[in-house]
Amino acid sequence: MITRGLRWLQGIVGRLTGRAEPGDPEAARELFQTRYHALRLLLAANTKALDLMAAMERAAGGGFTIGMPFVRSHCTAVGVSVYQMVRHLDTLAPDRYTSLFERLEDIQHTIDHELATLPVPSDAPLVLPLTEVDSHHIDAAGPKMANLGEVANVVGMSVPKGFVITTAAHERLITANDLQPEIDRLLQAHQTEELDELFALSSNLQSLIMSADVPREIAAAIDAASARVASSPAEITYALRSSALGEDSAQASFAGQYQSLLNVRSEHLIESYLEVVASKYTPQAMHYRLQRGLRDEDVAMSVGCLEMIDARSGGVAYTGNPGDREDRNIYLSSTWGLPKAIVDGRFASDLLIVERAEPPQISDRQIGDKRTRFVLDPVEGVQRAEVPHDLHHRPSLSDEEAIGIAELALRLESHFKTPVDLEWAITTDGKVVILQCRPLAQSSAVARRPLPAGAPPPLVTGGVNASPGAATGSIHRVGRDSDALTCPEGAVLVLEQPLPRWAALLGRTAAVVAEEGGIAGHLATVARELGVPAILGAGLLDALEDGLEVTVDATGRAVYPGRIESLLRISDQERPAAVDTPVQQALRKVLRHIAPLNLLDPDGIEFKPASCRTLHDITRFCHEQAVREIFAFGTETEFPEYASKQLHHNVPMQWWVLDLGGGFKQPVSGKYVRLEDIACKPMLALWDGMVAVPWDGPPAVTGRGFASILFEATANPALATPFRKPYADRNYFIISEHFINLQSRFGFHFTNVEALAGLRPEENYLSFSFKGGAADHERKAARARFIGDLLADLRFAVKVTEDVVTARRTGLDHQDVEQSLRVVGYLLMHTRQLDMIMNEPTAVEHYRSKMVADIQSLSRN
Repeated sequence: MITRGLRWLQGIVGRLTGRAEPGDPEAARELFQTRYHALRLLLAANTKALDLMAAMERAAGGGFTIGMPFVRSHCTAVGVSVYQMVRHLDTLAPDRYTSLFERLEDIQHTIDHELATLPVPSDAPLVLPLTEVDSHHIDAAGPKMANLGEVANVVGMSVPKGFVITTAAHERLITANDLQPEIDRLLQAHQTEELDELFALSSNLQSLIMSADVPREIAAAIDAASARVASSPAEITYALRSSALGEDSAQASFAGQYQSLLNVRSEHLIESYLEVVASKYTPQAMHYRLQRGLRDEDVAMSVGCLEMIDARSGGVAYTGNPGDREDRNIYLSSTWGLPKAIVDGRFASDLLIVERAEPPQISDRQIGDKRTRFVLDPVEGVQRAEVPHDLHHRPSLSDEEAIGIAELALRLESHFKTPVDLEWAITTDGKVVILQCRPLAQSSAVARRPLPAGAPPPLVTGGVNASPGAATGSIHRVGRDSDALTCPEGAVLVLEQPLPRWAALLGRTAAVVAEEGGIAGHLATVARELGVPAILGAGLLDALEDGLEVTVDATGRAVYPGRIESLLRISDQERPAAVDTPVQQALRKVLRHIAPLNLLDPDGIEFKPASCRTLHDITRFCHEQAVREIFAFGTETEFPEYASKQLHHNVPMQWWVLDLGGGFKQPVSGKYVRLEDIACKPMLALWDGMVAVPWDGPPAVTGRGFASILFEATANPALATPFRKPYADRNYFIISEHFINLQSRFGFHFTNVEALAGLRPEENYLSFSFKGGAADHERKAARARFIGDLLADLRFAVKVTEDVVTARRTGLDHQDVEQSLRVVGYLLMHTRQLDMIMNEPTAVEHYRSKMVADIQSLSRN
């Protein structure tokens, strides 16, 4: 009685600790089933981790747009998957590999460090007088205000009086209200490209900031700075302008993407400050950061508070043609009233072109019909007003003023040693005041392609080439926010006014055509930076109906009906060069600790937890050891009935079989099992497909192909030598009466097959995955597509990602599952080394035809 009680207690302890005591076969069976379940979970986590790594590597190579939420969420997801693998391995082999948890923690800590942002110094000032700011204050004042301070305090030009609310104040605001965790949560939860979700996210984030409490010390610093600017608050109103880190650079101007508030009274500075800070999360600003690959956490917002200038005239000066860097003339866009009309692209304006000469000379004048202007208003702040009739066609700049502004612009170009984009205003007493100065982003001119004979007449001609190039798409008119939400991918955006807020659509549109606007507008600037062809100021666009397919030739300033291929051909030299963005830089940094594979030889002495330097290393180690542990279970305990058996058959490769129960016809003693002892019909069907058609051996490879294989094996550390022993790898079957799981490695490619073929069709399934090869990446990917096409024709649900093909069938009766397994078995054997000839169309077609015929013969047998 005591002995029986001790055995019962030992069994309970064994279940709780993951061990089974000798003489308790039921506990051993439960333990084995628990560990096998852990193996399946581990393999699922392995697949997820490798998929995430592949997605991150593709993103690091460029070709599509990502933001920091992508990087952070993928780092988190791959870390979770690898942790799950380590935890499941600990279930499979309790206490054997606990040091993996420490290695994983160390690697994760390094990844977190790479993603961290630099803290703002705690002693940084909350407010800086503009008189103390120059280009050395970018980190505190942001580029826009640092440049303006440089213009005033180093170059000596006239700028508005004012002060800067610094990035340290922004950091204090976010920290004091504990906003960052919620901002991060909302950003990482947003993984969709849908515009309505972007607008909803923008609303949530801006509301979060607008409802924040401004810390008392920030409010006090702002009030004190305002008092220093003017002896009486009634004497001055302010323009509040964003000056975020990263703004106003040559690579990313952020033109018009953040909020500017004009004619703000001093008593409204605090709430207006919050509004500008909140504009970091306007839809167009978030979209712009995504398109330019900028990290949200790197964009701390400082705000310039500048004396409001009551402008008689205002505008923008470029010391070069933004669409042709060889054209070094000075381009002046000007209008009556505030320059807001120019940068918003709302109203007609003047364009004067000034030649670089001694002295500069006006070479061209295009005087617009200026009927509306922006003026200061004591109640509204800024409002539209009619231009007096006698000023409609009068130049808003005299020749002397134009030459004077051009000379100022050239001085600033010389000082900053780059072409500049200058915003300016002329006061009612004729004084020129510089409002902003930033590097001018320029592109190479795009030559116009010739029209083919018989091309249709254009629907629209004229306007200005605001962003060169050509594109095709269907017309989508936008006048309200609701129109923006329905903008389809690849549309041609047709606008009345090219307002800055429509920049949120530029990442999904093929081209832009607008009735108003010019080259100096914010939307034009963003279109050039993103490479979106744009024609602005084209006049009435009634001929452009919604849904009509057109070709926009921005270089030729025309819109044609239909698709005109000759206008769309752009040589490689004319395509914009890929930009190495901060997001991609961050992604590459973390990938150094995620993707490289250093554990190459599972039988080597360095194949141990201490040698794991990346998440991929841990993934490989867990996968290899998990399969070994499950197959070693019976050999290391007193339950030999659970031990794996080596398949004794006339094949050179090593095949090991582990029976979960019912997979063998009768108990098998000894180390080997014969094929005739197997009762698992899914395994027999897979095996039948593997041996039904003799393999002809590797395809004939050209010298160039063989050289490629040698190069790939040398360059890719995940591959060992191409001359490894071809049958050294173990291939593992896990079976029961109706179930099979195969883990297989043939040379340089890896395969997983799993199937259930029972009596209930709704539960049956077959899944198959195939990855790798010895050739270059393009040929490995081509083989994956080749296999995927064959399986798709056989009604598999197929997904091909790079060199990985996964396929699945469900809801089949057991006979259909077994027939599908024969096909998969055939493909396992006969697609080996096909990657080597995937660049030879004739050979590919030969093997495709042969395999289709072989598969059809399998179906008839």
